[in-house]
Amino acid sequence: MLNRPASENPRLSLWQRVRAYAVPPAMIETATARRQAGDWAGACAAARFDVDLNLRSLGRAHGREFAALVRADLRRLAPDLLRWHMPRIAPDGLLRPGLTIALARYPVTGRDGRPLCLAVRTPPVLAAAGQRISLTVLDGSHPGARPRRRFRLDLHRHLWDAHRADELRIRSWPDRPAADRWAAEAALLLRAEGRTSGAVTVRLTGRRRLLLTLTGPDDGGGGSPAVRIEPMPATGDRATLPVLPEAATRPLPDLELLAAGLIEADRLHPLVASALGGPRTGPSAPPATPPAEPGTLRVDCRGARHRIALVDGELAALDHDPAELAREELLAALTGTPLPCLRAIDAAYRSSPETLADVGERLDHGDTAGAWAVVEGLLGPAATLPDGPLRDALVHDQRRRIVRGLFRAGLAEPDRARVLAPPPRRRRSPEHRSHPRHALAR
Repeated sequence: MLNRPASENPRLSLWQRVRAYAVPPAMIETATARRQAGDWAGACAAARFDVDLNLRSLGRAHGREFAALVRADLRRLAPDLLRWHMPRIAPDGLLRPGLTIALARYPVTGRDGRPLCLAVRTPPVLAAAGQRISLTVLDGSHPGARPRRRFRLDLHRHLWDAHRADELRIRSWPDRPAADRWAAEAALLLRAEGRTSGAVTVRLTGRRRLLLTLTGPDDGGGGSPAVRIEPMPATGDRATLPVLPEAATRPLPDLELLAAGLIEADRLHPLVASALGGPRTGPSAPPATPPAEPGTLRVDCRGARHRIALVDGELAALDHDPAELAREELLAALTGTPLPCLRAIDAAYRSSPETLADVGERLDHGDTAGAWAVVEGLLGPAATLPDGPLRDALVHDQRRRIVRGLFRAGLAEPDRARVLAPPPRRRRSPEHRSHPRHALAR
C-alpha cells in the first residue's frame, strides 16, 4: 500500500496537504526559538495556541506543588510539534473539531472528582477559522469538557514534549507487526490504570473494533506480553473497557510518506526528522512566489511592447488611452477577445487556479500571513486587490475570524456563522504540485 501514488491513497493525500500547509516553517522556527529561550507562552502564541490558564490561579486553588508540575510541563511543551501531530479530518486535513485531548494527568482531583489534567481543545467547525488550539487545565469547571479516550496523549508525550521527542521512532514501532505494536501499547495503557493484564478495545474503523486481551503481564524486558485478539463481541458494555489511543493504532504518517517517496526528510519537523534519523535542520520553506518586479512590466500587444505598471495602487495599461480601454472592456464583456494588455492585468488580478488554491489552502489552515505573502508576490505589496476570487477568499477568511472571536467571547451565533462560511472551493487534484522544486514534499 505504501508504494501506491497519493492519488490512489486518500490517507497519504491528506497528510501531504497537512505537511505542506498546516505547520509552516516560519511557525516552527519562531516557536522553537521562543521555547528554547524559556518563553513557553511566546512559543504558544507563535504556534497559534490560545492559553486559557493562569499559573497563579492554579497555585491558589490547588497548591504551589501542582502549579509547579504544570509549569514544568509547559516548559517542555513544543506547541508546533503538537500541532504537527494533532488529529486531522478528511478531505482537507484540518484539525478535528470539538476535541478535548489530555496531555498530562496529575495526582490532584478537581471539582468533579476526576484527576486534573493539562489539555488542549479544538473549537467546533463553525468557529474553526484560523485553526487555533486552546491550552487549558481541566479542573471540573469546564462543563461538558472531558478528554476523549480515543485521542489521549498523556501516554504519548513524545508527540508534544520536546524533551522526549527522540522516543518517536521507538514508539512508532516501525519494525514490529500490528499485533505486537498493539500489545505493547495496551500494556502501557493498562499499567497507567494500575493493572498488568486485562482487555482493551482497538478501534479500526467507525464500525469495526477488536478486543485485545493481555493474558500475561509484560515482563518489562522489551518482549511482547501474551496477547489474544478477537472480534469485539456484540454483547457487553464497551464503555467500561479502556480504548487504545489513536496514536497507538495508526502508523506514523511521516513514515508512510517517507516510505512512499512523497516527502523528503528536510521537509519534516526538525524534532521528527531527528527522531527518525534524518537531518536536524527544520523544514525548508517552499519557494515563495517571486515578488512583482518594481517599475513596469512589458507585454507583447498588437505587434508592440506595451507597458503595465501600478497607478494609484492598481495595474494599468500605460500605452492605451482610456477610450480605447473602455471599448476593449465592452468588447470583452460581449464575449470578444480583449487586448493582450487587459488579459495580462486580468491574469494577475484573478490569478491562476493554482495560485488561488494555494492561497485557499493556507487560509484554511490558518496561515493568513502565508496567504498574503502569495498575494503580494503576485501583485506587489502596493497593489489594490479588486473584486475577484482572491479578494473573496480573503474577505471570507476575515469574516470567519470574526465568528471565531464571537465564539471565544461566548457571543457566537450559529446561524450567522453559517451565513459567513466561505463558499465551497474546487480542490486541485491530489497529484497537483504547485512548487515543482519541492514536488516530493507535496
